[in-house]
Amino acid sequence: MKILKATQGDLEEILQVQHMAFTKEAEDFNDFDIEPMTQTLEDLEEEYKVFVFLKTVDNEGKIIGSIRGYIKEGTSYIGKTFVHPDYQGRGIGTAMIKTLEKINKAPRYEINASIRCPQNIRLYERLGYSRFKEIKTENNGFVYLEKINEVVMAYLI
Repeated sequence: MKILKATQGDLEEILQVQHMAFTKEAEDFNDFDIEPMTQTLEDLEEEYKVFVFLKTVDNEGKIIGSIRGYIKEGTSYIGKTFVHPDYQGRGIGTAMIKTLEKINKAPRYEINASIRCPQNIRLYERLGYSRFKEIKTENNGFVYLEKINEVVMAYLI
């Protein structure tokens, strides 16, 4: 498996894997209106103008995971991180997050997760992220986590 920068030509396949990866959450909570499920190719094309997209490919070059993020005002925002259901639990998500952190170096990183997905929150906490905000919505809610990049912060001081 390899983690590579995604091209605009990869977006359709990334969207397909995104929908597969989030189907279980949508089914578990009978909520198919979650943003990862309703996002369109046009939405991804707009995000591609701002976000760095990474893809994880298997040995045949098939996309099995993706992550995206951007930097704004000293914070590296990490967006949708997902892995095809057949490949989950193998450390791919962790590897993608670490790779994006290396590419999008910033004094601070921020990521969020649905409160309905405690396994994702635990993963981010294992990677050094700490909760700093929680927003509850009618049907869901989100936990926001941050990590301070001590190396970059020391350089800026």
